[in-house]
Amino acid sequence: MSTKVILICGKICSGKSFYAEKLRKEHRAVMLSVDEITLSLFGQHIGEKHDEICERTQKYLFEKSLEIVEVGTDVILDWGFWQREDRDHAREFYKNRGVPCEFHYLDISDEAWRQNLAERNAAVSAGETAAYFVDDNLAAKFERMFEVPDKSEMDVWYENKR
Repeated sequence: MSTKVILICGKICSGKSFYAEKLRKEHRAVMLSVDEITLSLFGQHIGEKHDEICERTQKYLFEKSLEIVEVGTDVILDWGFWQREDRDHAREFYKNRGVPCEFHYLDISDEAWRQNLAERNAAVSAGETAAYFVDDNLAAKFERMFEVPDKSEMDVWYENKR
């Protein structure tokens, strides 16, 4: 069996990390998360450098994923791949290096998504989780930024029904 990289696609708070953790256990894989690194190093408020830091972290994790696959372990990239351009880049990155990859999309209804956001924000406020707090303005911004993939882009289309 050959190793592969599984890329998790979905909007913020759609259940990506929960799903990625489930896959990590099933595949005995290593999960790489931009949010985990940025929150650990910088906390909630990176400020105006957020996009730059996230981009640099993604580049680092792409390279690190190759090392992990090389030693025979599957990798799960848990960072959303919100835009088609990002998904195309990732697919091409692995194709050019002969590394099999597959995209998994987490589809979630608007109602369940809003419920996830509310529950996560409550957990962040209570200090129960290390995740980003997403207020209404930020949620609206992220929702506008997210480009829903078409089914031909995805290898697995997972409906998160909560």
